[in-house]
Amino acid sequence: MSYRTITRSVEAEIEIRKSRFLTRLSPVADEAEARTVIAEARAEHPKARHHCSAFVLDVDSRTQRFSDDGEPAGTAGAPILDVLTGHDLTFVVAVVTRYFGGTLLGAGGLVRAYGQATSEAVDRAGIVTRLERVPVSAAVDYAQANALERAAGNRGWTTRAEYGGDVGLDILVPLAEVDLALATYADLTAGRAEPTVGEVEWV
Repeated sequence: MSYRTITRSVEAEIEIRKSRFLTRLSPVADEAEARTVIAEARAEHPKARHHCSAFVLDVDSRTQRFSDDGEPAGTAGAPILDVLTGHDLTFVVAVVTRYFGGTLLGAGGLVRAYGQATSEAVDRAGIVTRLERVPVSAAVDYAQANALERAAGNRGWTTRAEYGGDVGLDILVPLAEVDLALATYADLTAGRAEPTVGEVEWV
């Protein structure tokens, strides 16, 4: 399994017919954290008329919420959400703060403005794909570590290593390939390694 998210919070600003749209896009772990980001944007811009938002959570993106915050229904939160889901993002919240410029934009204009403001922020974000992996770990000598790292690279696995008297080596593999990783340790250490299987991680 895998999912796409962002690595850091970013901000963007656009102006349309004197209305300013300020976007804050942040990675979040859960709904409470998403609502904290929304509250922070509201507190930072107390004179703004609207703080429209959307967030997506869970590995399968099943939790989706949005708010028009006083804009006509469907003209703000929904287009923000559409941008997030259109980029297949999850564990993310977007808040678009609007300072009204005195000119009405109409429903279509608002949809375009909120979507564009969100897209600007997404374009600035570092998007990453996180993969479900299981660490298979053992203490090995330096020569064995080099051989294991080469074998892992050839199979598309990633590794982590801590170097001391021996090498503490983690080979991160898909759940379905744990047995193959154990066999790789056995083959390349002549059975001397005693690997352990850890808990699932997202890397």
